[in-house]
Amino acid sequence: MDAGVAGKRKHFDTNEDASNRKKHQAENGGKKHTSIVFALKEEVGSLARALKLFEDHKVNMSHIESRPSKRSKTEYDFFVDCEELQGPKLEKFVDSLKVHALSITLHSDEGGESADVPWFPRKIADLDKFANRVLSYGSELDSDHPGFTDQVYRARRKQFADIAIKYKHGEPIPHVEYTKDEIKTWNLVFTELTKLYPTHACREHNYVWPLLAQNCGYRLDNIPQQDIVSKFLKECSGFSLRPVAGLLSSRDFLAGLAFRVFHATQYIRHGSTPMYTPEPDIVHELIGHVPLFADPDFAQFSQEIGLASLGAPDEWIEKLATLYWFTIEFGVCKQEGKDKAYGAGLLSSFGELQYCLTDEPDKRPFEPEKIVVQSYPITKYQPVYFVADSFQSAKEKVRECAAKIPRPFSVRYNPYTQSVEVLDSKDQIMKLANDIRGDVCTLHDALTKYE
Repeated sequence: MDAGVAGKRKHFDTNEDASNRKKHQAENGGKKHTSIVFALKEEVGSLARALKLFEDHKVNMSHIESRPSKRSKTEYDFFVDCEELQGPKLEKFVDSLKVHALSITLHSDEGGESADVPWFPRKIADLDKFANRVLSYGSELDSDHPGFTDQVYRARRKQFADIAIKYKHGEPIPHVEYTKDEIKTWNLVFTELTKLYPTHACREHNYVWPLLAQNCGYRLDNIPQQDIVSKFLKECSGFSLRPVAGLLSSRDFLAGLAFRVFHATQYIRHGSTPMYTPEPDIVHELIGHVPLFADPDFAQFSQEIGLASLGAPDEWIEKLATLYWFTIEFGVCKQEGKDKAYGAGLLSSFGELQYCLTDEPDKRPFEPEKIVVQSYPITKYQPVYFVADSFQSAKEKVRECAAKIPRPFSVRYNPYTQSVEVLDSKDQIMKLANDIRGDVCTLHDALTKYE
């Protein structure tokens, strides 16, 4: 299980809202309008605080309505039609509203991202706007959680949650002093898993593993620090870690991957069940995920899924989350004629790592169209695995699948500015063509010298 896929929260975006927008525009003399649909938790003062922002930003509302949310009995969705709210003013207003809203969807006459497309981050610092919107398993635990009755453990979880909540992009990840009991749990899992890696893990994992020991302190009696691991990943593939308090929505979690940012927990599973955790923990993140994120091909494959999610409709977020589940979490690939594990859920589970390579589960070819509609359990071993020929071939198939997502633009990640460029105009497309032309010239020059 991972810090984003287990909790799935849908954004509010319906055909009814689009028709409402057109109706109110007609009623108000054809002025340019932007309609905003945002969700608030049902609590005293929440709507008043949100509406105060309209006054502060001088946003003129021509219509407002509310309805109980279909997602939760404790939330309400609000539809607000605004006159002449476009461009930088719209972006600044939405940034302020994000502090209070659980989700935001825009409908605008300007087209592009705002035309019936859910909001998504444009620059890496925008991840700050949703990083604290955890759905579950932060400092609060369910009654069936192994640590529910352990007050010391719960207090410790709150310490980790506070670190993540206060964290902002660009800051060093705070150092954590792990306790003797926490290190004992790490040692038990570390010892058992490392016995299996030579025969069960993919070659990319096994190549990076000694480098992690050498550069990041992967060993017994030491839980590596996220800040050190994050810097190592940055040098290897451009990926980085960001502390998170608990489970994010699928949309938010996948958006982080688009920027090569992996939201990772810092707490560790309860010591009473060292071989089991109901949610992602530091063992799952560092042992399961990190080795593969250091591989350039796998890093790009992961980012492709994240980029595909930006502005995608809710039903496609569900499909991409399922694709993530069967690849980055529970992926199996063929190497030298044998099945090898590359999914973090396998590489961090002693029992399932053994099970997945037996003849007991159903092994199927890697076909994204079939993967995205495949159901799966989250509390027991997977009955089905999809086997990829390679990360490269899987990436190409994911790209073909993503091309079917109904959104009125394409996106491109700019690693120099750490921002997402929306390709929805002639100027943007020409800029991309010029960049590609430069790369082709570099390729031609290299080939000439190689000959």
